[in-house]
Amino acid sequence: MSVQNQKLDMLALLKEAGIAALIAAALALPLAGFKTFDLNGTLTVEPRFNHVLIAAVVVFFGRLLISIGQKTFLPPIGQAAGNTAGSIGHIINKNKTLLLVLLLAAAIIFPFSPMANRHSLDLAVYVLIYVMLGWGLNIVVGLAGLLDLGYVAFYAVGAYSYALLATTYDLSFWICLPMAGIFAASFGIILGFPVLRLRGDYLAIVTLGFGEIIRVILLNWYEFTGGPDGIASIPKPSFFGLAEFSKRGKDGLPPFHELMGIEYSSLNKFIFFYFLIMALALITNLFTLRIRKLPVGRAWEALREDETACRSLGINPTNTKLSAFAIGAMFAGFAGSFFATRQGFISPESFTFIESAIILAIVVLGGMGSQVGVVLASLLLVLGPEIFRELAEYRMLAFGGLMVLVMVWKPRGLLSNRAPTIRLHNEDPSEQGAAK
Repeated sequence: MSVQNQKLDMLALLKEAGIAALIAAALALPLAGFKTFDLNGTLTVEPRFNHVLIAAVVVFFGRLLISIGQKTFLPPIGQAAGNTAGSIGHIINKNKTLLLVLLLAAAIIFPFSPMANRHSLDLAVYVLIYVMLGWGLNIVVGLAGLLDLGYVAFYAVGAYSYALLATTYDLSFWICLPMAGIFAASFGIILGFPVLRLRGDYLAIVTLGFGEIIRVILLNWYEFTGGPDGIASIPKPSFFGLAEFSKRGKDGLPPFHELMGIEYSSLNKFIFFYFLIMALALITNLFTLRIRKLPVGRAWEALREDETACRSLGINPTNTKLSAFAIGAMFAGFAGSFFATRQGFISPESFTFIESAIILAIVVLGGMGSQVGVVLASLLLVLGPEIFRELAEYRMLAFGGLMVLVMVWKPRGLLSNRAPTIRLHNEDPSEQGAAK
């Protein structure tokens, strides 16, 4: 390429970045260009054009760097990203076992590190809840290929099942946990029946409607669910029925620190919660990895690729869809019951559509069908907004920016080149591609 063509290319990139900056300035002007506040009872408007300028400059240089990166480092459009020898997803998949061991070791060590405090442990529990939800939805969306926009409904059923059983019948967490999963799985089967003949966008609309129906029922059935007031004073789990985490114990159980022969610390309860949700998440992961190699798991992936071909192979799409909905809903119920006991209070406001959108974004950004990708996407989408919490009203803008960056560089997800469940040959796909 000649020097003149290089200059023309650079001018085109600068023009593209300038247009993006103008669009950003036009959008930022009504959103961030003015601030209203109350001054002695009078609504006053304060212009903040410097914010608009900053937004335009950031978008200009960001668009420029992205364009240069695409021209320099990314493969041409139409070329599979997984075929790039140095792609991030390929490297992670090649060293997946080592990465999982390191992540698990870091997760186990974290509660005992100097960084562990009440806030960091609570945030880690929050992330692990979304990891578990992402793995549960991955069964429905990633493996079976059924677009579910109402997954939060099963999450809500699990939370309310535990809260009502624990507060009304005084049942322990260890009894309510499996019951919450069973109730949520039952709702998954109930949802599955009406949508057996639906695909694609129609399936997404029905599941979205189901999620909203559950939320409206929780909001209006005041005598049963408490309506907008929610359910409070939800009991915390004991240490496997052997001890309580209070300083003096209760319900005839000794305190945890006396049972273990250690000094009392208020962090003991949060560390236990942390390891409990980690165990539930790992069980979800191991179950998914195992079942995807069984005939039902292979049927899910076949259904995802082509439902008509499934029928021709003798696979029953009805049973396949029902099993995917039921198992995915069961894990959402487990996560919901833990969420209820962690919070101590639940209300319909905790189970809005935005929760389903976040869980679905975790699955899509992580790479549909990828277990490790769900973990990475959960860290990115859940920890990201928390890191930028100091930005106040710009926190969600930073959240959107993170999503845009991921989708620009990895449009099919962080780990889009997931290894197939079953191979006819043991050769490395990258080596096969190189040989060809």
